[in-house]
Amino acid sequence: MLFVKFLLAMLPIIWLIAALSGLKMAGHKACVIAMLLSMVLAAGYWKLDMMCTVTAALEGILNALWPICLVIIAALFTYNLTLKTGAMELIKKMLAGVSRDKRVLALIIGWGFGNFMEGMAGFGTAVAIPASMLAGIGLEPFSAVLGCLVVNSTPTAFGSVGVPTVTLASVTGTEVLPLSASVVLIQCILTFISPFLMVCICGKGVRALKGMLPMTVTAAASFTIPWFLTATFIGPELPDIIGSICSMGCMIAAAKMFNKNPDEAYAITLQEESRNSRKNNHKEISQSISGSEALKAWSSFLLIFVLLVVTSTLCPPVNKAIAGIKSTVTVYAGEGANALSFSWVNTPGVMIFVAAIAGGFIQGAGIADMAGVFAQTLKKYWKTILTICCVMAAAKIMSYSGMISDIAKFLVAAAGPFYPFIAPLIGAIGAFVTGSGTSTCVLFGGLQSETALALGLSPVWLAAANVMGAGIGKMICPQGIAIGAGAINAQGSESKILSAVFRYFLLYVIVAGIICFAGSKMGFYT
Repeated sequence: MLFVKFLLAMLPIIWLIAALSGLKMAGHKACVIAMLLSMVLAAGYWKLDMMCTVTAALEGILNALWPICLVIIAALFTYNLTLKTGAMELIKKMLAGVSRDKRVLALIIGWGFGNFMEGMAGFGTAVAIPASMLAGIGLEPFSAVLGCLVVNSTPTAFGSVGVPTVTLASVTGTEVLPLSASVVLIQCILTFISPFLMVCICGKGVRALKGMLPMTVTAAASFTIPWFLTATFIGPELPDIIGSICSMGCMIAAAKMFNKNPDEAYAITLQEESRNSRKNNHKEISQSISGSEALKAWSSFLLIFVLLVVTSTLCPPVNKAIAGIKSTVTVYAGEGANALSFSWVNTPGVMIFVAAIAGGFIQGAGIADMAGVFAQTLKKYWKTILTICCVMAAAKIMSYSGMISDIAKFLVAAAGPFYPFIAPLIGAIGAFVTGSGTSTCVLFGGLQSETALALGLSPVWLAAANVMGAGIGKMICPQGIAIGAGAINAQGSESKILSAVFRYFLLYVIVAGIICFAGSKMGFYT
């Protein structure tokens, strides 16, 4: 009976995998069908009445629109507005002034800046903004998205100023600092190897590491070490932020030391430069852009950083003053309904919009320009919005009906003493369905810790495995892939992205399982 429930509960997930990878169906179409399939199963087999089924879907849609889609549209609006004002062209020149080697730029933007955006905002910004920037400066767009999806798997636990890990501590009843230390320990190997994979992806193979080892080791170590120390001794709020700032500084310095003469096979070419001036381009750029011009070009992104820091828990007076500006409603009509909160000011999407508008004025854009860019952004990315809404609706239906719980119960029963090996996989399934590290912690955090106690294992260690799996699962979740496709203006290519990223997902989930199993046998955090 449990196996039958497992198979039926897995049908929406199996459909998404088959539709995106096998049938090559567009993401928004596949996700609409997945939502309808979950509604039929929930109402027909799990006996969730129609009102509860519809309100569960509505809760998912509202949660998708605010704050997830809000953040994504804000991030893409920011990028598109910098294109409109010409600021992005100056940013491209400045980045090319650091290095013309696309592998170096992939590390600085995709790894360093991407981890920074995850630590500050999360909700897809760590894929949307870096991928669009990398494509904008001349990297192959598909590789840019693929690389950002892969490396975004490890900073998820401490994203949005530590929200997933703080939430996990609350759900499991564990202390935050020991859990934070356990999370960073279980993830440190995958975190360290991520920039090496970024170079291979953007450089089209392992050969891309030739001449890049000092630079890549610098990128890995300069993030992982401060990230590890911060999570272990301070807590989950700052690891991504401190690690990424240290890493970006070290990478820029390392680029000057180790990458003075980049391999021309991996060099980017700016559209406006002539063929005769390419070799000396980085020298000319550094001399032609003044400090005020640079500050103006980067103003939107600098303001995003400032506003997110000032309004976060890192600045308690401001955070407390605006935290109460919210509405809380209960949408789901059945038992066990979760309150849905809408923070009207203190949410990353609002801060990004404010920063983008202020930056637009600084860069010389008028209100009409901004309105036009905003309208074009909505028109261009409506399929991405639809995809995310349908995924979140399906996730809520599966959660409230008991489908998610039945999937997890079967995996626990089937694995027995080898459960630690599949603990990250359960977290990955949660992230595939919800697209959120925080939601995955709410769904499966309690299950993981309770199972650990039943098996005589550390509940902290398996809780950490859950959030590690959540980050890995975000590689292949439909909404994350839709964000990536939207970032490079390639809606409809979701199946191609999924097929390419799935091999990295398998690698990460297998390595994560081995690490989790070995750690449980060694008695970590018992």
